[in-house]
Amino acid sequence: MAAAGVRPGLAVVLVGHNPASEIYVRGKVKSSEELGIYSEKHTPPENVETEELLALIADLNRRDEIDGILVQLPLPSQVDAKRVLLAVDPAKDVDGFHPMNVGFLSTQRPGLVPCTPAGVMEILRRSGIEVAGRDAVVVGRSDIVGKPVAMLLINGNATVTVCHSKTRDLPGVCRRADILVAAIGRAGMITKDYVKPGAAVIDVGMNKVTEQDQFERLFGGDVRREEIFRSKGSTLVGDVHPEVAQVAGALTPVPGGVGPLTIAMLMANTVKAARLRRGNRMRELART
Repeated sequence: MAAAGVRPGLAVVLVGHNPASEIYVRGKVKSSEELGIYSEKHTPPENVETEELLALIADLNRRDEIDGILVQLPLPSQVDAKRVLLAVDPAKDVDGFHPMNVGFLSTQRPGLVPCTPAGVMEILRRSGIEVAGRDAVVVGRSDIVGKPVAMLLINGNATVTVCHSKTRDLPGVCRRADILVAAIGRAGMITKDYVKPGAAVIDVGMNKVTEQDQFERLFGGDVRREEIFRSKGSTLVGDVHPEVAQVAGALTPVPGGVGPLTIAMLMANTVKAARLRRGNRMRELART
C-alpha cells in the first residue's frame, strides 16, 4: 500500500478522562504507530454535547485521508451514543457497529466486522480449532460481542446456541458445546461444571477483582496471584473461572488472550477500510 502511495488513516475519538478508555486508546495508537498506520486522537471534554460530537464525526467522514473512525465507548450520559455511532460513515466504521455493516455480516457480504468477535474467530483459526460442524455456545447476547460472534460462527458452519440471563439450565446447555464463548461480564461465572471435557473455551470477559472473598473464590491457593493481589489490591479475571483449565481442551488467558486480538483486528479493519475505499485508485497506480 505504501508503494501505491496509500497510508491507512485511523481517527480515535476519546471523550473525557475515563482511565480504562485511556489505556485502551493508548494501546490502539501505539499499535498504529508500530504498523505505519497514520493515527490521530480527538479528545472532546467530558461535558461535550451530542451535536458537537456529530459535527466532529461529519468532519472526519469528509476527510479522505481518514479511513477508519473509532468512537471509544462508553460516552457520557448526556450524549446520545446511538446517534453518534450511526453518524459514522459505514465505510469508515472500523468498530463494525453500524447497522449497514451488521447487515453485511448477516448476509455474508464484504464489510467491516466488530473487532472482538473477529479476534475470537482469528484465535480459533490460528489454533487449528475446527468450527464447521461443531456445537458452539455463546454466553451473552450483546450487540458488541455476543450477537456478532454468533453470526460469525454460523457463517463458519457451526451449530450455534446463544444464551443469556433467561436461559434455562445454563450449565447443561454450555456442557453441549465443543466451542464455548463467554461474554457475559460476570467474574468467574463459567465454572468447570459448565464445560464439556476437551472443549475450546474463549473468555471475552475482563473483570477487576478487589474484594478478598471474591479473590479467594477464584484464586485461593494460587501463591503468585496472592502476591500480586496483596501488592496491587486488585487482579483481573475473565468470565471463566480459572478451574476450567482442568477440563478444557483449550482456554484463552485473561489478560493476554482476546484483548490483544481486539486491537489487532482494529488495525486489520483500518487496512481493510483503506483497501475498500481506495481500491480503484490503488489498482490504477499499480498499472502505471
